[in-house]
Amino acid sequence: MTTARVHRDRPAKHPHDDAPDTAADFRRLSVLDDGPEKDALRARIITAWIPMANRLARQFRNRGEALEDLRQVAQLGLVKAVIRYDPTRGIAFESFAVPTVVGEVKRHFRDHMWEVHVPRRVQELRNRVRTACRELGPSLEDRVPDVTEIAAHTGLSADDVRLGMQALDSYTALSLDAELSSTEDGYSLLDTLADQEPGFDQVIDREAVRPELSRLPERERYILYLRFFCDMTQSRIAEHLGISQMHVSRLINRTCAALCDQVMTDRPRRTAPRPPGPGHPAA
Repeated sequence: MTTARVHRDRPAKHPHDDAPDTAADFRRLSVLDDGPEKDALRARIITAWIPMANRLARQFRNRGEALEDLRQVAQLGLVKAVIRYDPTRGIAFESFAVPTVVGEVKRHFRDHMWEVHVPRRVQELRNRVRTACRELGPSLEDRVPDVTEIAAHTGLSADDVRLGMQALDSYTALSLDAELSSTEDGYSLLDTLADQEPGFDQVIDREAVRPELSRLPERERYILYLRFFCDMTQSRIAEHLGISQMHVSRLINRTCAALCDQVMTDRPRRTAPRPPGPGHPAA
């Protein structure tokens, strides 16, 4: 009987040894005025709870971030929790601090660790899919679970599972200089990317202008031909046609402006072609 009473009266051990009893300090902190004494007491409370913050940080190790950096982020969350905690609400500090610290670490991963911006919902789907793959792995003989199996395990729809699986590869980016495993001679991902073809713009401009060129008076069409296809100067064109150079210049500028205006009118949603330049295939 005596032994049973002793065990009954003994205070229950806290599930974590890094949870100090600072209830009295928090009550005193809540009534102190701002000043050195309050700052010193707050710093003492933070120091007492730092082991808990470090324990929570260790839960996120091996995810691409240094453990020391995770500890700093977790301790920042601890500072915020101490500042915001109100002991008069009757909630234990640990119950308030743990979500605050964990949330700070998760925000750090979301805002600073993803190479590609991924919406928060997709990040959460990715985490659920990743966890499901890890939990299902031992029972599948090292086979990767399929969409149906993950959906049944998580309760997610097949579309959400696919979205989460796509995000699995979005956490880190692959360098363009990375060598492709299926190739030889140092063939990299950069070598597979196509270059922009400047000739495409000329094709678009040529096809946009072609119908309008056929409607020009024969003299204006001939002048454009001499200027942009035969690469003749305005002086030579003027001499060839027996007119002044000023007249040739006005005809070229007026004709090119009219072509652009007409293309804009016929295709208002397309970018107007650039006026033909030297050597430009306008027809």
